[in-house]
Amino acid sequence: MLHKAGFVSIIGKPNVGKSTLMNALIGEKLSITNPKAQTTRHRIMGIWNDLNHQIVFSDTPGILDPVYKLQENMMTAVNDSIKDADLLLYLVEIGEPVNAALVDQLKTVKCPIIIVLNKVDLNNQEEVETRVGFWAETLPESEILPVSALHQFNTKELVQLMTRHLPEHPPYYDKDELTDRSVRFFVSEIIREKILVHYKKEIPYSVEVVVEDYTEEERMDRIQATIFVERESQKMILIGQGGRAIKRMGTDARRHIENFIKKKVYLDLTVKVRKDWRSNDRDLKEFGYL
Repeated sequence: MLHKAGFVSIIGKPNVGKSTLMNALIGEKLSITNPKAQTTRHRIMGIWNDLNHQIVFSDTPGILDPVYKLQENMMTAVNDSIKDADLLLYLVEIGEPVNAALVDQLKTVKCPIIIVLNKVDLNNQEEVETRVGFWAETLPESEILPVSALHQFNTKELVQLMTRHLPEHPPYYDKDELTDRSVRFFVSEIIREKILVHYKKEIPYSVEVVVEDYTEEERMDRIQATIFVERESQKMILIGQGGRAIKRMGTDARRHIENFIKKKVYLDLTVKVRKDWRSNDRDLKEFGYL
């Protein structure tokens, strides 16, 4: 049997379950997940392999109307992923408003599209069948599959459907690779995920995490990371009274990092103010968004 390989982009609105789906398909937690919107900022690749196939997934930021430059660059990543794809997975929920502009855009793409109707465990059979019929009329060239990414319902069937659409091609990456991202990147994402968990209001959306130094030692890895915020008031909230808030969050992050790399970690966190970094081209370039 000839080998098949291709790039599959996962697109959809914020919180529809794109990261949860890719993590379930890969079998590893590569993308951070959280009920808050805009959890995914970068285009993150995850690689699925079997003997005769390789799927290179792109987990993309949720589609939204940008209000500052960071979000503009997030949407550029989404559009690039649509252009580059051999196959598109368009994740939707039952009852979500139709994004007419995106639907019009999808009608012009040349690659196959699978509409993945996610979170069907939250709906009854009649609702699912009604929505399947709706999407069959809206994008008649696409295929439609109801799934629950969280409970891994129909995920194996989704993989089988995707492999049928892959072009014949040698593997793009070594078969033992799971992602194109570095350990440093995932450490920064784990810290940002814990900020999403431990802080409310605007704090999670105003932070960027940079791993300044990563030293591997025999018994322990030593990591020094800087958390950038936009306001002095945000810095004080992040640190908390007597440093208790950042200590609590840092302990949670350290444990998650240790579980991820299977090794003890010393984690040193610093908080700095970088005023309005989300709208500054120089800062966005430094942080890897341009």
